[in-house]
Amino acid sequence: MKTILHKANTRGHANHGWLNSYHTFSFAGYYNPERMHFGALRVLNDDTVAGGMGFGKHPHDNMEIVSIPLSGDLEHNDTTGRHEIIKQGDVQIMSAGSGIAHSEKNANHSKEVKFLQIWILPKEKNIAPRYEQKSFPIATRKNILQTVLAPDNAEAVWINQNAWFTLGNFEVAQNTSYTLHNPQSGVYVFVIKGNITVNGVALEERDGLGITESDVLNITADTDTEFLLMEVPMQLN
Repeated sequence: MKTILHKANTRGHANHGWLNSYHTFSFAGYYNPERMHFGALRVLNDDTVAGGMGFGKHPHDNMEIVSIPLSGDLEHNDTTGRHEIIKQGDVQIMSAGSGIAHSEKNANHSKEVKFLQIWILPKEKNIAPRYEQKSFPIATRKNILQTVLAPDNAEAVWINQNAWFTLGNFEVAQNTSYTLHNPQSGVYVFVIKGNITVNGVALEERDGLGITESDVLNITADTDTEFLLMEVPMQLN
């Protein structure tokens, strides 16, 4: 087993007033040559957007862009005509493909919205742009792992990549295990709340851990916890 640990306080940070963003990997004004990506996982941003504020319309292409709200509501508009509200418990994916422009803003003026924005390099380039959103209520994954994104699971949102995202909400002292779909892949663990131990490595809130050369992850909840597992290809096309 090989690991790479990214403690929460070592992430890149940009506070624009309306946007407070932490970057696990190089992004915008944050550049770290040792943190360019973890396999196909290119961006992991932990964003807080002030009430009524947001990102104006901007273009993307050939990227799988995943948004996971942690609190509050996120309003999405794009050039395919989609206008959606994404809430806590929802998972949204936008396959930018051959090209799309979108905007994201806080749907509320009275409270912040917190969300994870994650970019995955695609399996196939220049596909038709695609959007999908599904709800995964937190209560349905108490002390179990729930797949929320996959290329081969109709209950999850679909991704143009051999990647699987799994969310877990566990009570203290609960144990679970995760078996990789492809043993050649890697898993990046991100702790949303609380503390966990993964294959003997202790992680705290907002820590990230990349694991390769391991078929199974053994996970113990050291406190009540919420976490995200991102299984991605390590070899890029």
